[in-house]
Amino acid sequence: MTQNVHFWELLDRLVSENPLRIDRPRGSRHPHYPEMIYPVDYGYLEGTHSMDGGGIDVWRGTAQNRGVVAVIASIDHKKKDAEIKVLLDCSPSEQQTIANFHNHSPEMQGILLPRPEEI
Repeated sequence: MTQNVHFWELLDRLVSENPLRIDRPRGSRHPHYPEMIYPVDYGYLEGTHSMDGGGIDVWRGTAQNRGVVAVIASIDHKKKDAEIKVLLDCSPSEQQTIANFHNHSPEMQGILLPRPEEI
């Protein structure tokens, strides 16, 4: 349990210490797959690093002041890429919508890992 607490605390710190840049607002199209429309604001934490060389990816929902509610562990076989995506201020329905977005094809899959309630 201690490891879980520290994981979420460190994630909270990353979110609070690094500005969030929304570069793909809700309703915008994916730059390489125009049929994919972002259902929730999507961006990254400035000053952070992820496996793809960019900042840590963040989905920001509409449930204000909820903080970090989950992460998605994603694999994109086409890009040979695996990452985590932080879900910030997302309602339960937004979390499911985002999980569905990451599971739109057999080549791209994600697992929703909700933050435990006791943390």
